[in-house]
Amino acid sequence: MSNNYPTPHINATPEDFAKTVLMPGDPLRSKFIAENYLENAKLVNNVRGIQGYTGTYKGVPVSVMASGMGMPSMGVYSYELFNFFEVDNIIRIGSAGGMGLPVSTIVAAQGACTTSSFASHHELPGVFAPIADFGLLSALVETAKEKGVDVKVGNVVSSDVFYKDDHMGYVAKWQKMGVLAEEMEAAALYLNAARAGKKGLCVCTITDDMITGEGISSMDRQTKLDEMITLVLDTVVNISKQK
Repeated sequence: MSNNYPTPHINATPEDFAKTVLMPGDPLRSKFIAENYLENAKLVNNVRGIQGYTGTYKGVPVSVMASGMGMPSMGVYSYELFNFFEVDNIIRIGSAGGMGLPVSTIVAAQGACTTSSFASHHELPGVFAPIADFGLLSALVETAKEKGVDVKVGNVVSSDVFYKDDHMGYVAKWQKMGVLAEEMEAAALYLNAARAGKKGLCVCTITDDMITGEGISSMDRQTKLDEMITLVLDTVVNISKQK
């Protein structure tokens, strides 16, 4: 493990982070989670406005830090946390566009299809399938059962492009392959986790229906994401009990 810290993006030391980091895309959501869900939360990073906090939840150490938007940004922050700051687990908690799922549905990304060439820099002799860590995924599913929370498990697609010329055609083709939703970070997280020998999981709440256009207002997103945030935090607690 390199001692290449602080990095250009994270002004901290490994001791500042818990072994599990929750990563919303939005820095303000990171702050919201720290202030409303964690006990004794301490700001450990604020480089470029990417706020990171460490505290406890039900007595279990946990960190929350924003990833920023898109695979390049997730790629930078997850790489540094895995490789320089001794983080073992990163769970992305974000929003997604649903492909036939009702708004507010929680989706756990078993796999992340992608329109990105993010993996190409590894120069692999084939096409790598970015998938979640099974231990994290199964713990989330079991926690959801305990709490009576409905979670859809399946493929998402991580896209580099938010606005598309042929939006409906794009959605129809992925939907035909059974893809549940589109987001913009999971594939990079899964690729970095695989390369570092660490664990990644993406859990999203459907905030927009890509077919009907129905969506949650920006003001309501924080409260609508409560069920997902609590589910993931309780999953972290259950994982800690398994050790």
